[in-house]
Amino acid sequence: MTDVRESQTRLTPATPTANGFGGSDMAAFYNEISSVQDALRTFNDNISRISDLHSRSLNNMDEAASQRNAAQLDELVEDTSAMSVTLKRRIKALEAQGGPGRDGQIKKQQAAFVKSKFVEAIQNYQSVEQQYRTKYKQRMERQFKIVKPDATPEEVRAVVNNEQGGQIFSQALMNSRHTESRAAYREVQERHEDIKRIERTLAELAQLFNDMSVLVEQQDETINVIQTQAANVEKDTEAGLQYTEKAVVSARAARKKRWICFFITLILLAVVGIVVGIVVNNQVQNSKKN
Repeated sequence: MTDVRESQTRLTPATPTANGFGGSDMAAFYNEISSVQDALRTFNDNISRISDLHSRSLNNMDEAASQRNAAQLDELVEDTSAMSVTLKRRIKALEAQGGPGRDGQIKKQQAAFVKSKFVEAIQNYQSVEQQYRTKYKQRMERQFKIVKPDATPEEVRAVVNNEQGGQIFSQALMNSRHTESRAAYREVQERHEDIKRIERTLAELAQLFNDMSVLVEQQDETINVIQTQAANVEKDTEAGLQYTEKAVVSARAARKKRWICFFITLILLAVVGIVVGIVVNNQVQNSKKN
């Protein structure tokens, strides 16, 4: 699980002033960016607390402690849900301020940064809820098997997924002699409520992620330009490598040809030397005979 407490990289632009860079409009924009980043940190802190409360819920607690924990979890989930809606609205407003010109491009880049951090936080939250949904279901399986150790996979699935599971569990209770059966039944009922809450949260997060993904698809012109330039650089690099490879092949071929010419020249010189030697030798012999 990604650590939701991991520190976020924060853009630290030069502080704008009314008489300096960007004027009062940019100062207000940067103030809002800073405020949204603070809200994102609080959002991530809430996710950490939600994870802790889920973990506590899985531990053995008495009924009073369990109810207090559930109440805290409900309140925190509700607050975090409201915060996510507000963050989405504020980030959309920041993006709407982008436009042509230097200030407009800076605003787009800053808004894209906080948007990407928000999307990461949403994915973190989804991961936490999905993991604890699985853990709750596993706990329910164990509790049901306390009551009915010989439960079939179909019965376990029905109880976990609440598909007439109450009736199956009630029948198992009647036949069980375990003193822990009533407590197990109560916990399974609580886990059903936990899973319902998680399912609602996951549905909200899925919609929120979809909304933010639509925003992400509206890519910044600056980012598109950078990506295009990067692609062109890559193509130019590949072309340069091809030219280099061709030059190396040509150089090797030229060296090979020079060596061939060198050996041919040596052979010709050797043949000429042999011919000259034979001619000189014949002339010497003829002169001796005369």
